[in-house]
Amino acid sequence: MQYRPLGKTGLLVSEIGLGCEGFVDKPDEHSDRLFQIAIEQGVNYIDMYSPEPTFRRSVGRNVNPIRDRFYLQSHLCSVWQDGQYKATRDLQEVKDGFEDMLRTIGTDYIDVGMIHYIDSPAVWDEIMHNGVMDYVQELKKQGRIRFTGVSSHNPKIAQVMVESGLIDVLMFSVNPCYDLQPGDEDIEKLWADESYEHHLTNMDPDRQRLYETCQQMGVGITVMKAFGGGDLLTDESPAGVALTVDQCIHYCLTRPAVASVMSGARTEEELLRSLAYERATDEERDYAAAFATFPRISWQGHCMYCGHCAPCPVGISVADVTKFLHLAKAKGGLPETVAQHYGALEHHAGECLECGACEGRCPFGVQVIENMREAVRVFGE
Repeated sequence: MQYRPLGKTGLLVSEIGLGCEGFVDKPDEHSDRLFQIAIEQGVNYIDMYSPEPTFRRSVGRNVNPIRDRFYLQSHLCSVWQDGQYKATRDLQEVKDGFEDMLRTIGTDYIDVGMIHYIDSPAVWDEIMHNGVMDYVQELKKQGRIRFTGVSSHNPKIAQVMVESGLIDVLMFSVNPCYDLQPGDEDIEKLWADESYEHHLTNMDPDRQRLYETCQQMGVGITVMKAFGGGDLLTDESPAGVALTVDQCIHYCLTRPAVASVMSGARTEEELLRSLAYERATDEERDYAAAFATFPRISWQGHCMYCGHCAPCPVGISVADVTKFLHLAKAKGGLPETVAQHYGALEHHAGECLECGACEGRCPFGVQVIENMREAVRVFGE
């Protein structure tokens, strides 16, 4: 298992984490087995959006013995009432729900307190002014949550929340089909057939900007819906071509700021398939060749950070140089942290021979040589 920094939190989290879909309404034996497999293979992070009590007890039973090295991302504003899940913004319900969460899990703190499901400015405004955000910040001061998170599907409001400076972690829906769609408060549009009826070109700029802003500000991204609820893995995929688990995971992990992909595995087989990503070959992970064949989607001219341009004859990591160039351009200047990361690269854009080998390999027709020239203008030699 490989581990990544979760933004500026100081936590090193497993690239593959656990979603909670496979644990809800399941017998203890099933949950215990999934945890056993995950922990044995190095998973140390789980998202707990569901407040279902049996699930929370299973988390406590399996994680509390290793609590100092297993991180919980659990949701505030997601409560259990009358035997069912409820999303709430009522301050007293949020407080009662948090206390119940700790009791049911059997812990006295949560690593990432995730404010649940904010897809509209109206809900963000409510959270900011009805006492919920103040309560979350107080919990953080007390050490009862270590870091503050929000979950969202809408890049427009997610951008606002990240730029507020109040957020340490963003849980966001990331996959190569959703990334083409403009932000909207109606999440149903992300997978609606009519959203893919017309030819789509390149990543939605709001999503690109969001990922780059998170990278710049040190906000770690944890990924939900990497497989589009399983749709991307079938011939009914919105892209018109079925993708593999490895391709979907690798796409997410090559986006700026992404630290961990939550695997919503419902069976042992599904969990093992996600975990097998860590042993997959470069060819098995490669999503670029598949993307280039999508019948209704095009990334022409758009760098996907896929690495197909390699190897460079002088050793330049073209994908990394391009990513740092995009980060600098998005900021409208040269942030010190971006300059430092660029400077730490073994080879720089000024060493480019302009041989064009990289451009010949790029499935998306990216003008790599011009990008290298621009990087020299931004970063210097």
